Amino acid sequence: MHAAGALVWREKKGRLQVLLVHRPSYQDWSWPKGKVDKGEWLPAAAVREVEEETGYRIALAAPLSTVRYRLVSGKWKVCHYWAAELTDSLGPWAQARAKVGRASKKEIDDHRWVEASKAIKRLSYPHDRAPLFDLLERYHAGRLQTRTLMILRHARAKRRQRHGGKEASRPLTSRIGVNQAHRLPALLSAFGAQQLVTSPWKRCVDTLTPYAQLSGIDLQREKALTESRHGANPEAVEQLVRRAAKSGGVPQVVCTHRPVLETVMATLATITPARLRADLPREDPWLDVGELLIAHLAVHHKHGWAPIALERYRS
Repeated sequence: MHAAGALVWREKKGRLQVLLVHRPSYQDWSWPKGKVDKGEWLPAAAVREVEEETGYRIALAAPLSTVRYRLVSGKWKVCHYWAAELTDSLGPWAQARAKVGRASKKEIDDHRWVEASKAIKRLSYPHDRAPLFDLLERYHAGRLQTRTLMILRHARAKRRQRHGGKEASRPLTSRIGVNQAHRLPALLSAFGAQQLVTSPWKRCVDTLTPYAQLSGIDLQREKALTESRHGANPEAVEQLVRRAAKSGGVPQVVCTHRPVLETVMATLATITPARLRADLPREDPWLDVGELLIAHLAVHHKHGWAPIALERYRS
């Protein structure tokens, strides 16, 4: 059984606080989390559960320790957690999510902000402390606030030989490709995507259009991300990726094509610490169609802004 949730945090009067929930049926204090619905993205389940149990709408940041423990029934439960900073305002990503109802008082009857150092004792179960220790370690290292850079390969498109038009107009397949594009908003909104940079070719634009329409975010078409421009000038893609990694804290998506991904991954490798470099895609096709690579960036003494965690999701 898989569950997902988040360690929602804030700073108040110079102290780190985390959000706990109380379950009356178990008389325990734990993290907001819950069961993943069939077909639901793990990150989407995490933000949904936090909103159901606390009323807060959040965007996820870097992942934390995964917790595994055995239930009374003998089955194993696997809980996936992310850090999430509480902010005063919601971004356009909130518009791309389905409405969420509040959990009943029989399920969750209280939620409370607790100083992080005191939460260690307030938590009812020892296994819940592992993600908190991750959070505290990053906080004291100055790496709790992160930037999110998402690299997306477009959804499945019609084959070249079956499309009589120009390469730039090749569309998504009517079943798999379109379905992949329509599944992405739940995932992109979970990470608070607010800037959408894409190749102007139809298959890339159509991959991001469902999320753009739901969120109201304009697509930024970048010709350097097309296959033809990349073939003539791969350095422009390298510069684009470096700018994205050094840009402001707005979570950004870059959607492009398989041949372009070789340069994207090579550029990311130059700013990725050695311990994480092996987790980057290292060979063609780099990412599957409709697959998303998420790089969570924090300040690094050697690389400037550099990944502290990498995630991959296939639609």
